Amino acid sequence: MSTFSGLNTAVTALWAQQRGMDVTGQNIANVNTAGYSRQRADLQSVAGSTVPAVFSVGNGIGQGVSADTITRIRDAFLERRAQTEHAVTASLTVQDTTFTQMEDAFREPGTTGIAQQLTKMWAGWSDVMNNPTELGARSQVLQSTRTLVDGLHTASATLDQQWEQNHASLESLAADVNATAASIADLNVAIARASNAGMPSNELADKRDTLVLKLSDQVGATAAVGEDGSMTVTVGGSTLVSGSSVLALRLAGSTDPADAATDPPRLVTAPGGTTVRPGGTADGQLASMTRIIPKYRTQLDGIAQQLADQFNAVHTSGYDLKGNPGKPLFDDGAGGLTGITAATLDLAISSTDELAAASLSPATAGAVSGENGNADRIYQLRLASAGADANYRKLIVTLGVEASTTTNDLATQSVIATQVDASRESVAGVNLDEEMTNMLQFQHGYQAAGRLITAIDEMLDVLINRTGLVGR
Repeated sequence: MSTFSGLNTAVTALWAQQRGMDVTGQNIANVNTAGYSRQRADLQSVAGSTVPAVFSVGNGIGQGVSADTITRIRDAFLERRAQTEHAVTASLTVQDTTFTQMEDAFREPGTTGIAQQLTKMWAGWSDVMNNPTELGARSQVLQSTRTLVDGLHTASATLDQQWEQNHASLESLAADVNATAASIADLNVAIARASNAGMPSNELADKRDTLVLKLSDQVGATAAVGEDGSMTVTVGGSTLVSGSSVLALRLAGSTDPADAATDPPRLVTAPGGTTVRPGGTADGQLASMTRIIPKYRTQLDGIAQQLADQFNAVHTSGYDLKGNPGKPLFDDGAGGLTGITAATLDLAISSTDELAAASLSPATAGAVSGENGNADRIYQLRLASAGADANYRKLIVTLGVEASTTTNDLATQSVIATQVDASRESVAGVNLDEEMTNMLQFQHGYQAAGRLITAIDEMLDVLINRTGLVGR
């Protein structure tokens, strides 16, 4: 073997240590870059020729070191776990926000909530019962009843507004998901081309993983990397991205909260129209629009109908200040008495004289206006075990329990997600102490390789310039 072969070995050492230093510098430069995965230069010894020629034999020593492979440090299990945990956290976050907004809509407990408005209305009927002919008491009960009706309208409108906001947000999210999926497909193509050409693609893979984690937050996407380096992304069992192919999502279903029960909002594939069961933020929004908000909206409508039915049944059995039979106290704003909702409930009378406080007819009582039997019957409605008051209190208690449960679940899930992210960071994140150690290691290796070249150069100088010279 030629004496010059030692130079080649030393040169490969210089190049390998320089390569390691470059990778270390890249890691240090991106220590604060979101989504960056630390890289490692894999040093491998170069073996001698295993099939030597007739006049070329090996001396059993290798040919130096190779640093051609740059490994991107990632834990596939932790990446998949992070995708799952992020999706659950995002879904619970949306649901927790929905419950918080609903509690704000009902304003309980508080001085402006429906419970307080019911209390004021019952107090007004108590005053009418005690002073059935006093116009002030009658005016007060009409005003408090009107305030209660307005409170039901406000609560119902707020729930509808929440529903519509979730619908609009989900539409925007679907468009963003499609754009992100298209970017992942483009990165799949770029990574495949880089791999085939022997070019580095670690940074492209980092960007792709960041986009996949974003999709996990949005729709609960999970991903798997194939042998060729391309990534397949699935959502709810449907393949969203495969290589360079992308399947879009769109929002289908009703745009009116009143029709959500018969034609619920849902994400479907485009083309195809196949329903997709997403996770993440989309799951939370769909749960809010198909389960949470409709549940309490229906209960509130039931309370409005029950309030109308109870009041109308008793009010129409009495007599007003002028001795006329009582009219229905509530209707749907158009004279209808059935199908009343919290949004359509309306006070059917406007005159204080029309309040039917008396229970005896003019022929029996003579002065009907001075009798208070029907006002007392109306006032006793507040005590009904299955009345509107009791059902409203049950609604608020149920809402509070579900909101508290969701908040606790979110707090627990946030801790789990944080722990998973910390585990991911411990594997893929840049540790400056470790990188400084590597930097010193490569620096010393480079210095040693340089000293080797100096030693070989001195040896060759003796061989070339001094061979055959004696006594000098």
